[in-house]
Amino acid sequence: MAGLLAAYGYNIINDKNIADLWLLNSCTVKNPAEDHLRNEINAGKKSGKKVVVAGCVSQGAPKSEFLHGLSIIGVQQIDRVVEVVEETLKGNSVRLLGQKKSGGKKLGGAPLALPKIRRNPLVEIIAINTGCLNQCTYCKTKHARGDLGSYPIDEIVCRAKEAFAEGVVELWLTSEDTGAYGRDIGTSLPELLDRLVPVIPEGCMLRLGMTNPPYILEHLESMARILNHPRVYSFLHIPVQSGSDSVLMDMKREYNTKEFERIVTFLRDRVPDMTIATDIICGFPTETEVDFKDTLKLCETYKFPSLFINQFFPRPGTPAAKMVKVPTVEVKKRTKLLTELFYSYEPYGHMVGRICDVLVTEEAYDGRHYVGHNKSYHQVLVPKDESLMGKLVKVRISAATKFSIVGEVLNVTSLNHRTEVGGLKTSAQFGNFDSTLSKKSYYSLLAVIFVLIARVLWVFL
Repeated sequence: MAGLLAAYGYNIINDKNIADLWLLNSCTVKNPAEDHLRNEINAGKKSGKKVVVAGCVSQGAPKSEFLHGLSIIGVQQIDRVVEVVEETLKGNSVRLLGQKKSGGKKLGGAPLALPKIRRNPLVEIIAINTGCLNQCTYCKTKHARGDLGSYPIDEIVCRAKEAFAEGVVELWLTSEDTGAYGRDIGTSLPELLDRLVPVIPEGCMLRLGMTNPPYILEHLESMARILNHPRVYSFLHIPVQSGSDSVLMDMKREYNTKEFERIVTFLRDRVPDMTIATDIICGFPTETEVDFKDTLKLCETYKFPSLFINQFFPRPGTPAAKMVKVPTVEVKKRTKLLTELFYSYEPYGHMVGRICDVLVTEEAYDGRHYVGHNKSYHQVLVPKDESLMGKLVKVRISAATKFSIVGEVLNVTSLNHRTEVGGLKTSAQFGNFDSTLSKKSYYSLLAVIFVLIARVLWVFL
């Protein structure tokens, strides 16, 4: 949306106090996110600002009292943000909430080729599909995003090529459920990746977004092959939500703990140093003390390096909101116990002393380091040096903390991936390592060509 507005001539600024209009992009996953939106709307009104609300809250709950009189944009109408802003600045209230369809089928959403302003110019985020196939009883996002709508493979690959040509070095594929990609258009996530990975240039990486367990089970062999590719991070975010089968059934998660364990075990066995992140909801209405102990046992067994712990929040309009709640005191107690378990183990200590490649993409909060990620998508801190930004560097791991690793830079292993004529250096075939020539071989080849040309000219001239 920012890209469209900037392309039209609007000035996008960071200081909201001097802005003429506030465009608020909303999230409906948790109550605190919606509370924050409500507070921002009230602050905007008090400051005399024009306010436009986009995102999941406007789509899923357009009749909410706090949205009364405001312009709102649905999740599939963001390509029309300019006209909504234009009308709002004129004093009108506009509401665009329709779903994009073709032949009666839901489309992925706004075209991927729209102008874009990246928060990080080195990272491109592509939504490969919107919506999902599940009906989880606690989820409000389904009300906003609806059923699965996948973007065509050609459109995704084209957008990725454009992003790399613009200097991006890291590509994120995202959606509510990447594992479900393509089921509505007769394809699959592995088929998309088999087309996408070959266009990833030298020195760049691909990160896969969240996938729910049911739709990755049938693709385990293919996913292991893809996650082993040198241009793909060995990382997946697979939310389990609970270690209890009875709770998973009440959540309508469509898998059991054995299936989740099969995924984790298989990928850890087949993909060296595989990182799997997961989510847990503490205090779901039907969760008993025994159920929670099953969750603790699961997390203790696998010791996930990234564990997102969430307290249950009843979202209006969801089946879970009508269930009898677990007492708040008990929910907090369980959350504390799981958090203590998470902090009890050190996931990165074994990395100290190792040498690995790290792609540097951003500045750390402390202002003294840059942040990069190794093949396993572990966060690695390196000394702040502008020459490293956007580069693949070789480091020796010198220290490890609970959430990150500290690396000593040995050398830069890749330069800018764009060639002098603006082309891209890519692997010749998916699954192979670099087919590009080394610098020494390259100069040797040039010398041979020069000698041949000189000899031909000498003979004929």
